[in-house]
Amino acid sequence: MFSPEGPTLRELAVQALSSVEHGYDLLAPKFDHTPFRTPDAVLDAVAAALKESGPYEDGLDLCCGTGAGVEVLATVCRGSVTGVDFSAGMLAEARRRTRPAGPGVSGVSWVRADARALPFTAAFDLVVSFGAFGHFLPRELPGLFAQVRTALRPGGCFAFPVLAPPGPSSPAFWMLLGFDAVMRVRNALWRPPFVMYYRAFRLGEVRRELERAGFHVDLRALPEFGTRSDGSPRVRMVEARRTDR
Repeated sequence: MFSPEGPTLRELAVQALSSVEHGYDLLAPKFDHTPFRTPDAVLDAVAAALKESGPYEDGLDLCCGTGAGVEVLATVCRGSVTGVDFSAGMLAEARRRTRPAGPGVSGVSWVRADARALPFTAAFDLVVSFGAFGHFLPRELPGLFAQVRTALRPGGCFAFPVLAPPGPSSPAFWMLLGFDAVMRVRNALWRPPFVMYYRAFRLGEVRRELERAGFHVDLRALPEFGTRSDGSPRVRMVEARRTDR
Protein backbone atom coordinates (compact mmCIF):
# COMPACT_ATOMS: atom_id res chain seq x y z
CA MET A 1 0.00 0.00 0.00
CA PHE A 2 2.93 2.33 0.65
CA SER A 3 5.87 3.00 -1.63
CA PRO A 4 9.44 2.92 -0.27
CA GLU A 5 9.33 6.73 -0.19
CA GLY A 6 6.26 6.68 2.07
CA PRO A 7 6.07 6.92 5.86
CA THR A 8 7.38 4.20 8.14
CA LEU A 9 5.12 2.35 10.56
CA ARG A 10 6.60 4.38 13.41
CA GLU A 11 5.88 7.65 11.59
CA LEU A 12 2.28 6.58 10.98
CA ALA A 13 1.89 5.68 14.65
CA VAL A 14 3.18 9.09 15.75
CA GLN A 15 0.79 10.75 13.30
CA ALA A 16 -2.17 8.72 14.55
CA LEU A 17 -1.46 9.76 18.15
CA SER A 18 -1.35 13.45 17.22
CA SER A 19 -4.13 15.89 16.43
CA VAL A 20 -5.40 15.86 12.85
CA GLU A 21 -3.61 19.15 12.11
CA HIS A 22 -0.27 18.18 13.61
CA GLY A 23 -0.52 14.66 12.20
CA TYR A 24 -0.77 16.03 8.68
CA ASP A 25 2.03 18.49 9.33
CA LEU A 26 4.21 15.45 10.11
CA LEU A 27 2.94 13.38 7.17
CA ALA A 28 3.09 16.17 4.58
CA PRO A 29 6.55 15.47 3.08
CA LYS A 30 5.57 11.86 2.34
CA PHE A 31 1.82 12.25 1.81
CA ASP A 32 1.95 11.83 -1.97
CA HIS A 33 3.55 8.41 -1.46
CA THR A 34 0.62 7.05 0.55
CA PRO A 35 -2.76 5.56 -0.46
CA PHE A 36 -4.41 8.53 1.27
CA ARG A 37 -3.76 10.69 -1.79
CA THR A 38 -6.55 10.58 -4.36
CA PRO A 39 -5.39 8.48 -7.36
CA ASP A 40 -4.58 10.35 -10.56
CA ALA A 41 -7.23 8.34 -12.42
CA VAL A 42 -9.97 9.80 -10.18
CA LEU A 43 -8.56 13.32 -10.48
CA ASP A 44 -8.45 13.03 -14.27
CA ALA A 45 -12.01 11.68 -14.46
CA VAL A 46 -13.37 14.53 -12.34
CA ALA A 47 -11.47 17.06 -14.45
CA ALA A 48 -12.99 15.59 -17.63
CA ALA A 49 -16.52 15.72 -16.16
CA LEU A 50 -16.07 19.32 -15.00
CA LYS A 51 -14.86 20.39 -18.43
CA GLU A 52 -18.20 19.21 -19.80
CA SER A 53 -20.20 21.25 -17.27
CA GLY A 54 -17.91 24.32 -17.33
CA PRO A 55 -16.20 26.55 -18.02
CA TYR A 56 -15.72 28.09 -14.59
CA GLU A 57 -14.01 31.28 -13.51
CA ASP A 58 -12.61 31.08 -9.95
CA GLY A 59 -12.09 27.78 -8.17
CA LEU A 60 -11.41 26.58 -4.63
CA ASP A 61 -9.89 23.26 -3.56
CA LEU A 62 -11.36 22.52 -0.11
CA CYS A 63 -8.90 20.70 2.19
CA CYS A 64 -6.36 20.87 -0.61
CA GLY A 65 -3.56 18.89 1.03
CA THR A 66 -0.53 18.86 -1.24
CA GLY A 67 -2.41 20.47 -4.13
CA ALA A 68 -3.62 17.67 -6.39
CA GLY A 69 -7.10 19.19 -6.62
CA VAL A 70 -5.66 22.62 -7.38
CA GLU A 71 -4.10 21.13 -10.49
CA VAL A 72 -7.56 19.85 -11.50
CA LEU A 73 -8.98 23.34 -11.06
CA ALA A 74 -6.20 24.83 -13.17
CA THR A 75 -7.47 22.78 -16.12
CA VAL A 76 -11.13 23.85 -15.83
CA CYS A 77 -11.01 27.41 -14.45
CA ARG A 78 -10.30 30.61 -16.39
CA GLY A 79 -9.73 32.91 -13.40
CA SER A 80 -7.97 32.38 -10.09
CA VAL A 81 -7.42 29.11 -8.24
CA THR A 82 -7.16 28.79 -4.45
CA GLY A 83 -6.21 25.94 -2.15
CA VAL A 84 -7.32 25.97 1.48
CA ASP A 85 -6.14 23.64 4.23
CA PHE A 86 -5.60 23.91 7.98
CA SER A 87 -2.25 22.07 7.93
CA ALA A 88 0.70 24.41 7.45
CA GLY A 89 2.85 21.42 6.52
CA MET A 90 0.54 20.32 3.74
CA LEU A 91 0.32 23.85 2.36
CA ALA A 92 4.12 24.11 2.35
CA GLU A 93 4.31 20.93 0.28
CA ALA A 94 1.56 22.19 -2.02
CA ARG A 95 3.50 25.40 -2.70
CA ARG A 96 6.64 23.40 -3.43
CA ARG A 97 5.12 20.70 -5.62
CA THR A 98 2.32 22.32 -7.60
CA ARG A 99 3.12 23.03 -11.20
CA PRO A 100 2.56 26.51 -12.66
CA ALA A 101 -1.06 27.40 -13.41
CA GLY A 102 -2.46 26.85 -16.87
CA PRO A 103 -2.38 29.62 -19.45
CA GLY A 104 -5.94 30.74 -18.72
CA VAL A 105 -5.51 30.92 -14.94
CA SER A 106 -4.58 34.26 -13.43
CA GLY A 107 -2.82 32.75 -10.42
CA VAL A 108 -2.76 30.18 -7.62
CA SER A 109 -3.00 31.17 -3.96
CA TRP A 110 -2.87 29.20 -0.73
CA VAL A 111 -4.88 29.94 2.39
CA ARG A 112 -4.55 28.34 5.80
CA ALA A 113 -8.03 27.98 7.28
CA ASP A 114 -10.45 25.47 8.78
CA ALA A 115 -13.07 24.23 6.30
CA ARG A 116 -15.68 24.73 9.01
CA ALA A 117 -14.91 28.47 9.14
CA LEU A 118 -14.00 29.56 5.62
CA PRO A 119 -12.90 33.18 5.13
CA PHE A 120 -14.74 33.57 1.81
CA THR A 121 -18.09 35.00 0.73
CA ALA A 122 -19.41 34.57 -2.83
CA ALA A 123 -15.83 34.30 -4.10
CA PHE A 124 -15.90 31.14 -6.26
CA ASP A 125 -17.80 29.53 -9.11
CA LEU A 126 -16.46 26.04 -8.36
CA VAL A 127 -15.43 24.26 -5.17
CA VAL A 128 -13.91 20.78 -5.31
CA SER A 129 -12.71 18.42 -2.62
CA PHE A 130 -10.88 15.09 -2.78
CA GLY A 131 -10.65 12.52 -0.01
CA ALA A 132 -11.22 14.89 2.91
CA PHE A 133 -14.68 14.05 4.19
CA GLY A 134 -13.59 11.25 6.50
CA HIS A 135 -12.25 13.98 8.77
CA PHE A 136 -15.73 15.36 9.46
CA LEU A 137 -18.27 13.76 11.74
CA PRO A 138 -21.81 13.39 10.37
CA ARG A 139 -23.08 16.11 12.72
CA GLU A 140 -20.56 18.54 11.18
CA LEU A 141 -21.85 18.18 7.61
CA PRO A 142 -24.61 20.83 7.83
CA GLY A 143 -22.13 23.47 8.99
CA LEU A 144 -19.52 22.38 6.46
CA PHE A 145 -21.95 22.53 3.54
CA ALA A 146 -23.26 25.90 4.72
CA GLN A 147 -19.70 27.22 4.63
CA VAL A 148 -19.23 25.95 1.07
CA ARG A 149 -22.51 27.52 -0.04
CA THR A 150 -21.43 30.87 1.42
CA ALA A 151 -18.11 30.67 -0.43
CA LEU A 152 -19.87 30.03 -3.76
CA ARG A 153 -21.47 32.61 -6.00
CA PRO A 154 -25.13 32.03 -6.94
CA GLY A 155 -25.31 29.07 -9.29
CA GLY A 156 -21.83 27.93 -8.30
CA CYS A 157 -20.91 24.25 -8.19
CA PHE A 158 -19.59 22.06 -5.39
CA ALA A 159 -18.14 18.86 -6.87
CA PHE A 160 -16.44 15.82 -5.40
CA PRO A 161 -16.05 12.12 -6.24
CA VAL A 162 -17.67 9.35 -4.21
CA LEU A 163 -16.56 5.74 -4.49
CA ALA A 164 -19.17 3.02 -4.07
CA PRO A 165 -18.61 1.26 -0.74
CA PRO A 166 -17.35 -2.32 -0.90
CA GLY A 167 -19.79 -5.06 0.02
CA PRO A 168 -19.42 -7.50 2.92
CA SER A 169 -18.01 -10.13 0.58
CA SER A 170 -15.02 -7.90 -0.19
CA PRO A 171 -11.87 -7.92 1.97
CA ALA A 172 -11.86 -4.11 1.65
CA PHE A 173 -15.17 -3.97 3.54
CA TRP A 174 -13.67 -5.67 6.57
CA MET A 175 -10.44 -3.71 6.33
CA LEU A 176 -12.31 -0.38 6.39
CA LEU A 177 -14.64 -1.60 9.12
CA GLY A 178 -11.64 -2.62 11.21
CA PHE A 179 -9.86 0.67 10.58
CA ASP A 180 -12.88 2.67 11.74
CA ALA A 181 -13.24 0.47 14.82
CA VAL A 182 -9.59 1.01 15.75
CA MET A 183 -9.96 4.78 15.32
CA ARG A 184 -13.05 4.84 17.54
CA VAL A 185 -11.19 2.97 20.28
CA ARG A 186 -8.20 5.28 19.86
CA ASN A 187 -10.40 8.37 20.18
CA ALA A 188 -12.14 6.97 23.24
CA LEU A 189 -8.81 6.45 25.00
CA TRP A 190 -6.51 9.19 23.70
CA ARG A 191 -6.61 12.96 23.40
CA PRO A 192 -6.60 14.94 21.22
CA PRO A 193 -8.92 12.98 18.92
CA PHE A 194 -7.90 12.09 15.38
CA VAL A 195 -11.07 12.11 13.29
CA MET A 196 -10.61 9.87 10.26
CA TYR A 197 -13.38 7.43 9.43
CA TYR A 198 -13.81 5.76 6.06
CA ARG A 199 -17.41 4.61 6.52
CA ALA A 200 -19.00 7.73 8.05
CA PHE A 201 -19.63 9.63 4.78
CA ARG A 202 -22.77 8.02 3.36
CA LEU A 203 -24.08 9.22 0.01
CA GLY A 204 -27.77 9.26 0.93
CA GLU A 205 -27.17 11.33 4.05
CA VAL A 206 -24.75 13.61 2.20
CA ARG A 207 -27.31 14.30 -0.51
CA ARG A 208 -30.00 15.16 2.04
CA GLU A 209 -27.71 17.53 3.93
CA LEU A 210 -26.60 19.25 0.72
CA GLU A 211 -30.22 19.84 -0.27
CA ARG A 212 -31.02 21.19 3.19
CA ALA A 213 -28.05 23.54 2.91
CA GLY A 214 -29.41 25.05 -0.31
CA PHE A 215 -27.98 22.93 -3.13
CA HIS A 216 -29.54 21.17 -6.09
CA VAL A 217 -27.77 17.82 -6.30
CA ASP A 218 -27.00 15.70 -9.37
CA LEU A 219 -25.04 12.45 -9.36
CA ARG A 220 -22.88 11.80 -12.41
CA ALA A 221 -21.41 8.39 -13.06
CA LEU A 222 -17.73 8.45 -13.98
CA PRO A 223 -17.71 5.81 -16.73
CA GLU A 224 -13.94 5.37 -16.64
CA PHE A 225 -14.37 3.09 -13.60
CA GLY A 226 -17.16 0.86 -14.87
CA THR A 227 -20.01 -0.64 -12.88
CA ARG A 228 -20.48 -3.06 -10.04
CA SER A 229 -22.20 -6.42 -10.38
CA ASP A 230 -25.59 -4.80 -9.72
CA GLY A 231 -25.03 -2.29 -12.54
CA SER A 232 -24.44 0.72 -10.28
CA PRO A 233 -21.42 2.96 -10.95
CA ARG A 234 -18.20 2.24 -9.10
CA VAL A 235 -17.44 5.95 -8.87
CA ARG A 236 -19.81 8.94 -9.03
CA MET A 237 -19.23 12.65 -8.98
CA VAL A 238 -21.55 14.69 -6.79
CA GLU A 239 -22.39 17.95 -8.58
CA ALA A 240 -24.20 20.28 -6.16
CA ARG A 241 -25.33 23.68 -7.47
CA ARG A 242 -26.01 26.56 -5.13
CA THR A 243 -29.64 27.60 -5.38
CA ASP A 244 -31.23 30.90 -4.45
CA ARG A 245 -33.73 30.63 -1.64
